[in-house]
Amino acid sequence: MDFSSIKNIIFDLGGVIINIDYAKGTDALKAYGKTGAEVDFSQKAQSELFDLYERGDISSEEFREGLRTEYFLEATDEQIDEAWNSLLLDIPAERIELLRELGKHYRLYLLSNTNAIHMLAFNKIVEDNFGIPSLDSLFDKTYYSHLARMRKPGGEVFERILTENGLKREETLFIDDSIQHIEGANKVGLHTLHLAPPLTINQALKEALPEHGA
Repeated sequence: MDFSSIKNIIFDLGGVIINIDYAKGTDALKAYGKTGAEVDFSQKAQSELFDLYERGDISSEEFREGLRTEYFLEATDEQIDEAWNSLLLDIPAERIELLRELGKHYRLYLLSNTNAIHMLAFNKIVEDNFGIPSLDSLFDKTYYSHLARMRKPGGEVFERILTENGLKREETLFIDDSIQHIEGANKVGLHTLHLAPPLTINQALKEALPEHGA
């Protein structure tokens, strides 16, 4: 990829910076269910309950109660949080180092469809492993769906980032592992990079740093 015109990079979080396993989280929640019903949350689609939570339209308490009602879970708040957070895996150290290096040459932004329970968990992973209080310190600005009150792939969230930070779309690259989010960014005129497994950001952005001839 030619990075000569790129000045800004917007990163997705799950599957791009932090490794995730959707099935691990949904299976852990399902284990508390009385009916064995599948929990409707995946990379490509999810039920309205998860949409509401990721948009910040319901609280963590309402989300947990919604899970209990929708999937007949018999679990404490702590058990639900632990099961829900189990889909969050690790953040390889080389990705943190890459972000630090990229931050010297580009304006960096984070755009994640996420929620309050997960935000506490992934920031704890960052603090425990890298001594960083939160992911926010690695970016010029972070946009979490439950705080921004809007989710990818809607064009309005991309337009908000461009407007609030004075970014030109032709100078901005968006990286995500979900094709529907890439398509949403394409519609508003951003450069995009679909990080399809097993591709990693360290491989995909190798030429984005000056020492590699970008």
